[in-house]
Amino acid sequence: MKRSLKRTRNTKDKGRTSVHGVLVDIYGVGVLIQGPSGVGKSETALDLIARSHRLVADDLVLVHKDAAGQVLGSSPELSRYYIEVRGLGLLNIRDLYGAAAVRDMKKIDMLLELVPFDNIANIDRLGIEIFEYTILGKKLPRVRVPLWKGRNLTTIIEVAARNQILRWAGKHSALEFERMHSEKMCVP
Repeated sequence: MKRSLKRTRNTKDKGRTSVHGVLVDIYGVGVLIQGPSGVGKSETALDLIARSHRLVADDLVLVHKDAAGQVLGSSPELSRYYIEVRGLGLLNIRDLYGAAAVRDMKKIDMLLELVPFDNIANIDRLGIEIFEYTILGKKLPRVRVPLWKGRNLTTIIEVAARNQILRWAGKHSALEFERMHSEKMCVP
């Protein structure tokens, strides 16, 4: 299941585009949070910032490839350090939390898609299947997280980032469990 990004800006440079979402640095993992408008991306990012993670961009993420082929995200200069939270308006995160709460640019390592409860039919419950998201020709891991009231999205997103770090180290919890389960089922 692949999904390619369509260009949202008119530009002749094929190494640049822009996407709707929030980019946050979580434990050194660049997590691009996407989902429908009003689903709570910015509020979730604000909660992550309050837990010492770093905002890169809110609402509009400028994306480009560097010389090494890595996909990097940043904020437009005008909205850099700002986040919009319904009911509070525009907030300057650098002023509220200090310079350590923001980054000007971050490599995008994964996409985390927030999915409304009424659209969760295609959610991978075990985590065995690996989904990808292609942006500027670069394949990134994609995680789809269903939403419902009372769910602690901040912790789930932090765990998704930690899980990505484990996968980079060659550990895949769901596949390890599946292997152990298969071994036990085959034992007489």
